[in-house]
Amino acid sequence: MSGNTKQPDTAAAPARRDFLKAMTGASAAAAAAVVGSETAEAQAPARESRDERTKARYQANSAHVQAFYRTNRY
Repeated sequence: MSGNTKQPDTAAAPARRDFLKAMTGASAAAAAAVVGSETAEAQAPARESRDERTKARYQANSAHVQAFYRTNRY
C-alpha cells in the first residue's frame, strides 16, 4: 500500500513560496508608500480653541434627539 502514495511536486512548492513572499513584500511596500505620503499636518487633528472646548454640544430638545427617543420607546 505504500506504493500508492503520491509524492508532492517539490519543484512547485519553492516557486509558490517565492511568489507569496514577493507579493507580501510588494503589498508592504505599497502600504508604506501610502502612509509615508501623508503630511504631518494632514495626520494631526486641528486644535480646538478654548471656546470650542467648553461649548455645549448636547442639546436635548433638538429635533434629532427627540426623534431618537420617540422611535426607541418601549
